[in-house]
Amino acid sequence: MNKPKIQVILGSIREGRAGEQVAQWAMEALKDNQNVELELVDLADYPMPLYADSNETKNRDGAHPDPVVQKWIEKISQADGYIIITAEYNHSYTSGLKNALDYADKALYEKPVGFIGYGGAAGGSRAIEHLRQVITELHMYSVRDQVVIPAIWAAFDEQGNLTNSQAYAKTANAIADKVSDLATKLRVIV
Repeated sequence: MNKPKIQVILGSIREGRAGEQVAQWAMEALKDNQNVELELVDLADYPMPLYADSNETKNRDGAHPDPVVQKWIEKISQADGYIIITAEYNHSYTSGLKNALDYADKALYEKPVGFIGYGGAAGGSRAIEHLRQVITELHMYSVRDQVVIPAIWAAFDEQGNLTNSQAYAKTANAIADKVSDLATKLRVIV
């Protein structure tokens, strides 16, 4: 059986976001993980309009009339599971990420997800807690482990290295392993 394809979703679209550095670190930390096939998916590459769909929005063939939204749905449908990288803005996750999840809802059903958060003192933990509520409603399976990176403005040194990287990398790999394991089990069931 093929290794599960796990998309690492960079969930911030803000200009000047710290998420790009976090995503680069995550992909580096996970590059030697033999249990998954990884792909980085950046929400900034999918400038979708604000979600305002009704049940009648899709075309008769099931495609979304907005080509960017359709491209997003097709991309996200290719994965067996996800690791979402989320910023914490105002004690929650980003509006761009919420918008993207709302558009992709059916493509996400019955798939596992893990989280890497970053932000201020809470390190993205409040954003992740809010995401877990949405993930449940989307019929997804959230793994318990999470990476939270507090004080993101000071988390990387001048060379771009994440401080305490080994501990974070160990947890990130545990997340990838659990998402992979669950994705493999769900393939058999679904």
